[in-house]
Amino acid sequence: MTIPRQLPNAITIARIPLAVVFFILLLIGGTYGLSDIVVRWVSAILFIVAISTDWVDGYLARRYDIVSDFGKLWDPIADKLLTGAGFIGPAVLGELNWWLVIIILIREWGITVHRLMVAKEHVVAAAWMGKVKTAVQAVALGWALLPLHVLIGLEVWVIVTAVLMIIVLILTVASGIDYIVAQVRGSRQSS
Repeated sequence: MTIPRQLPNAITIARIPLAVVFFILLLIGGTYGLSDIVVRWVSAILFIVAISTDWVDGYLARRYDIVSDFGKLWDPIADKLLTGAGFIGPAVLGELNWWLVIIILIREWGITVHRLMVAKEHVVAAAWMGKVKTAVQAVALGWALLPLHVLIGLEVWVIVTAVLMIIVLILTVASGIDYIVAQVRGSRQSS
């Protein structure tokens, strides 16, 4: 079976408008889905589908040996837009603490900006720790966005969400440190 060479990149780019639609629907659904619980479910499912495409495009690119510099650069950017919306939306709605979201976003966008700055010299692909961080972020955000409190109770949902977000914070900071250390080592070796 052959697939079009640009399919993984098209899937990556599709995450960008999906992030916008997801974010708008999340805000329409309101805090804990109180404004419209159906819209909240739809926004959460859209997020889960969109974040799942990260695995799909990477799998297709590796499986069919069509990994590209474009994909290496834009895949993390599309991820950051989607996960950024996933963190900012609940913070706007008062479901996540802003301090946690700000720390995560500083790390996420700081590294993304660095990747863009060095893109002309070389493309920095995601390291294993960054991939684990992204997977855990996806699971934690999926949990936090789904209005599961209607099934298990608000208190349990809030506690599980808080624990997941602390794990995400630790992994996000640790993978950021790992990235910086790797870049410093790489620059020392090349000079």
